Amino acid sequence: MKILLITKRVPFPPNSGYPIVVYNTIKGLLQLGADITLFSLNPTKGRIDIEDIYDPIFEQIKYHTYDLDTDVNVWSAFFNIFTNESYNVSRYYSEDAARQLENILRENVFDIIQFEGLFVVPYLDVVKANSNAKLIYRAHNIEFTLWERLSHSEKFLIRRKYLAFLAQRLKAYETDQINRFHHIFAISEPDRQSILMFGCEIPMSVFPVAIDLEKYKVDKTKTSFPTLFHLGAMDWRPNQEGLEWFLDDIWPDIEKLNKDLRFYIAGKNMQKHFFEYDSENLIVEGEVFDAVEFMNSKAIMIVPLISGTGMRVKIIEGMAMKKCIIATTTAAEGINCRHGHDILIADSADEFYRSILQCIINPKRWVEIGENARKTVENDHGVHLISSKMLKIYEELVSA
Repeated sequence: MKILLITKRVPFPPNSGYPIVVYNTIKGLLQLGADITLFSLNPTKGRIDIEDIYDPIFEQIKYHTYDLDTDVNVWSAFFNIFTNESYNVSRYYSEDAARQLENILRENVFDIIQFEGLFVVPYLDVVKANSNAKLIYRAHNIEFTLWERLSHSEKFLIRRKYLAFLAQRLKAYETDQINRFHHIFAISEPDRQSILMFGCEIPMSVFPVAIDLEKYKVDKTKTSFPTLFHLGAMDWRPNQEGLEWFLDDIWPDIEKLNKDLRFYIAGKNMQKHFFEYDSENLIVEGEVFDAVEFMNSKAIMIVPLISGTGMRVKIIEGMAMKKCIIATTTAAEGINCRHGHDILIADSADEFYRSILQCIINPKRWVEIGENARKTVENDHGVHLISSKMLKIYEELVSA
């Protein structure tokens, strides 16, 4: 089975949500004997030097990358208003990248071509013109919903209206493109339902985030208590927004619960203003070298998202590490978890306070929830389980 994956960024190293999802897809399919080719855009922001990648998975694939400037430009954003294009999407399209992809397609025959997310869909016309492969769109999230939620929470009127405008353009683009593939992979059942509401008429399957469970080894002797932690990419606005809410409206009361309580904040591209919160009880670490080791050393994971769609990879990783996770309904959306069993759901300052309090007073409580969380991940998110189901769909498409 010859498969081409088209991605909006290089999924090496797998150090945040999108790269982890793509990386584990590659790893699982390779284990099943697939022949993988990767075509990745390589945005200037967060650019990956291919020469610096040392990973056995990377050595097993054929790869092509195209360096691309996707930074927001005030003038291009302004003039885009007078077009029919989505500015969010158009920044990821380049004629030169399209020509490079065209050459790859002319020199190779693929059985499956998988578009990893909305921002590589502008290359669909090039693919259709140069390949007879079966085409799959994997919706990592519902992009326009994210921008809608951001616009609703924006207080500055002009910015709120512009975010709503971007959301409207994104929705139109997603809706227009959705029926141009042979199959769609949604990352969660709520996302599948949203795609159906777009008027989707093609087959669709749900494939949640897959992780390699062998990577998540728990050593409770290294876990300190009482400790809270937040881990996530801090250049992603929903993470910033949610953490600001927690620090401003919730943390001041939590801090008074126990003089020994510590809250650790970590993540790549930590924004400067978060370091201003740093105190004796609140430690802002920035990017950590080993996310798994960081999670292992802390007890309770805080995920206070109030916007965003898709499936939070960091929650799946935290569950794999037997963490007691206290998260909003939005953060836990799409994950097969139950409040009070393998996660604690908190949507208000009072609910976060009471959930954290019960874990501090009764340490057995957070340990029990963590144990159940690991079982949930083992049942739903193993790489081999998900890759096998994915490969079966590929085979059915090719043989149809």
